[in-house]
Amino acid sequence: MLSLSRLMESNNGPLLPHSSLSFRSRYTAIYLLLFVSTLIQYFITSGSSPGYVLDAMRAVNESNTIFRRTSVASKQPASSKNGSVVVTMDSGQSGRSVLGSTATSWTKLVMDLHPPGTSVRSLSCSYCNVEQPPRAKHCHDCDKCVLQFDHHCVWLGTCIGQGNHCKFWWYICEETALCLWTGILYITYLKTNISRAWWKSAIMILLLVILSISLIFLLLLLLFHSYLVLTNQTTFELVRRRRIPYLRGIPERVYPFSKGICKNLYNFCCVRGNEYSLEALPTAQELEEKSRPYTCLDVITCRCC
Repeated sequence: MLSLSRLMESNNGPLLPHSSLSFRSRYTAIYLLLFVSTLIQYFITSGSSPGYVLDAMRAVNESNTIFRRTSVASKQPASSKNGSVVVTMDSGQSGRSVLGSTATSWTKLVMDLHPPGTSVRSLSCSYCNVEQPPRAKHCHDCDKCVLQFDHHCVWLGTCIGQGNHCKFWWYICEETALCLWTGILYITYLKTNISRAWWKSAIMILLLVILSISLIFLLLLLLFHSYLVLTNQTTFELVRRRRIPYLRGIPERVYPFSKGICKNLYNFCCVRGNEYSLEALPTAQELEEKSRPYTCLDVITCRCC
């Protein structure tokens, strides 16, 4: 296979000796930096937690214990004005060891996130024996319930959920940029050696075809997940929308968990990885507001943001 130095040399073209060496060195360094950063991002994403329900249970139990000790505990472990719940994660303990002690407080917390009258049995996972908050799903590959389950990535060997969706987006973004840059190097080399017989560059042509297919797939994947981020959806919710009970009666053009493009981006990019938000199901009034068609005034006032 053609070495990286030959690709770089053919891409730079004829320059003065000193300037050519300097430009080629910077060009190679930036390319290698992108390659290394993509590789590091791969291991960071594959080794990160997607946000397991059992970990959230443990955090709720720890918060209740601290609140009881300081005598400032409220009836709900941690709630905000908009109905979402934020728990601080602590990875120093085992989630399954607190399953029994957290059952009561966790059940009450999950029930508060669902409409009144919802049966506890309908929310319980038969595999983990735990009540699932909205947007959570049991992953049969990981054998755990994941908060805001998106999908199980075979390439990374882990689930993609609330805890690592942002890392996953950055990984496919870097992977797309790396494939695009490598494709440009291949094309430049083939253009430089266009006078050669085509069969002498058959391997390069085959690699370019494979790289082009991979690049198209990565671009579509990046655009798809960017759309999910802007609308605060997951792949599972989009694909199985008609089979999910809390989404079944909602029109497809309505995004029930969207808080506006700007806030969706902020929550996706800027919320710390050790904090998890358990979102309550929207009320009928909120769904009616979100299903209202946009007007010129809504565009001026940035309603979508």
